[in-house]
Amino acid sequence: MSETGGDVVDVLGRVLDRLGIINAERLRPTLDLAWPRVVTGFAIMSKQTADLAMVGIAVGTAGTAGLAFALGYWSVVVLFGLGLAGGTVSLVSQNYGGDRTDRAALVVKQSVLVATIFATPIMIVFALFATELIAVLGAESEVLRHGTVYLLFVTPAVLFEMLNLIASRTYTGVGDTFTEMVIRSGGAVLNIVLSAVFIFGLGMGVAGAALGTTLSTGVVMIVLAWGMFGRSYGGLGMEPSPVPISLSTPLVDRAIVRQLLEVSAPEIGRRLAEGLVIFPLLWIAASFGPVVVTALEVARRVRAMINSINWGMSLASSSLVGQHLGADEESEAGAYGAEIIRLAMVVYVIVAAAVIVFAAPIAELFVSGSEEVAVTTTFVAVAAISAVGLGLDGSASGALVGAGDTRWPFVASLVGRYGFALPAALVGLGTPLGVVGLYLALVLESFVPGSLNYGLFRSGRWKVVSRRYRPGGDTGH
Repeated sequence: MSETGGDVVDVLGRVLDRLGIINAERLRPTLDLAWPRVVTGFAIMSKQTADLAMVGIAVGTAGTAGLAFALGYWSVVVLFGLGLAGGTVSLVSQNYGGDRTDRAALVVKQSVLVATIFATPIMIVFALFATELIAVLGAESEVLRHGTVYLLFVTPAVLFEMLNLIASRTYTGVGDTFTEMVIRSGGAVLNIVLSAVFIFGLGMGVAGAALGTTLSTGVVMIVLAWGMFGRSYGGLGMEPSPVPISLSTPLVDRAIVRQLLEVSAPEIGRRLAEGLVIFPLLWIAASFGPVVVTALEVARRVRAMINSINWGMSLASSSLVGQHLGADEESEAGAYGAEIIRLAMVVYVIVAAAVIVFAAPIAELFVSGSEEVAVTTTFVAVAAISAVGLGLDGSASGALVGAGDTRWPFVASLVGRYGFALPAALVGLGTPLGVVGLYLALVLESFVPGSLNYGLFRSGRWKVVSRRYRPGGDTGH
């Protein structure tokens, strides 16, 4: 960070400290980890948002609706990978914080192996049943064709993205978020450029958007792999992983795989609970027509871009909480977790308010026509409100994940999305409430899990859970 930037952080730290939001001494390590991840998240989320906007211009509502259905499946892949990577960052950060770099490196190797095993059948299903997967959500004719094409062309990227997530979380776990920021952000820019060339230059439409994603994700995987094997990036400012994958160590370490799956399984469940709920919501939206499907997807893309803040806050919380727990500093870990949650809430409220003010101009980037703009504007405003709940959910669950406490956050996700959000949407489908049910679903699916996870953090039980996974702890559980 530059000297000028450091002075700004010092001033900001004193202000936030006086307001009781975060201790000035904890702000700098938090921001050092968070800001590259926020940039990374914003860049990655922007690429699909840009794809949606470009397809809307080139193809129209049928294309954006088809893309919405296909992106539902792609989001499940990403969320599954994030769940597995959540276990990776937890174990890597605690072992790295406890000076067990050899064991942290083995965790990474097992994560890569498990990710490859899981990605293979998903790619086979996408390749063989793309049409059926899109049709089951209620897509017909042109919408079905566009959705099928996207899913087929993006299939190879399933493995690429899962491995990228493992590598990214490994860097986060050791406190280096700059290297992944440069690589992942560069990949996002490449994605947008390639998509624009394929969509507008070559007239490939939805297929061009998918091909841009696949090629750019593959390039990112290759560049990340270079550093993950401990190779230097030269004078580019990026660093090789301090816990490099070694070909000389055993391919499979059953004890670590078992521990990785134990920590990751609930986190995978939580992430899948987040992702799978979109399918019934898309099916419900389809009953109101392609305009509502497009509006819902635009709202989800905008909310995902706002939630890039959590890419930094949540992962900074996981890393800092995990590292201090690994060093047996439970009080400091608790202080970091609580203060990052407060900081995240302040930032989310400010950003959400700005998006609400500019909801109409944002909607006009994706759709045209008075009806389409009006519907999409309302969805964007509701999505901004619900993003505040995601901020609470992500920052609170980030601290829990850093401690290895992933089971109850999974339950919280199930309760919020399937006990509250989905029933609200279904009530709208069968009553005069109509589309308002989808608005309620967007809000409930974030605020209910967020409130529950915050309660879990406040209980402090995660400190006890973490003792099972620390270096020298009871790993036989």
